Amino acid sequence: MFMGEYQHTIDEKGRMIIPAKFRDALGSEFVVTRGLDNCLFVYPKEEWAVLEQKLKSLPLMKSDARAFTRFFFSGATECELDKQSRVNLPNTLVEYAKLTKDCVVIGVSNRVEIWSKEVWESYYNQSESSFNEIAEKLVDFNFDL
Repeated sequence: MFMGEYQHTIDEKGRMIIPAKFRDALGSEFVVTRGLDNCLFVYPKEEWAVLEQKLKSLPLMKSDARAFTRFFFSGATECELDKQSRVNLPNTLVEYAKLTKDCVVIGVSNRVEIWSKEVWESYYNQSESSFNEIAEKLVDFNFDL
């Protein structure tokens, strides 16, 4: 399970160190793709395979399903860590997530997310004010903290 928040930087070549706490669980090879809310989703290969099966089961005849699957898979790339424990992110993903210098890497259960520090702070500040409302809505899904 991935959890926690870490501050990191990305260099001009798109290389970023993956937090030590996440490296073992991610393995030497993993998948990075466009995530929601302008961040990147990073999945260990095993979790990616589970997600791939779920996405394959979406109804092909539904335009929303096709659009989401295209969005998700077209941005996906297999990555590996170099000798300095860095991942080299493709330019398309760096641009999508608006990654410049300062980044935030967070653990979210079965995946890691990579955020631009600026985008993360904006998202966090906006979401923080509605956190209680969101928690109340989750009660409808039989979710209890």
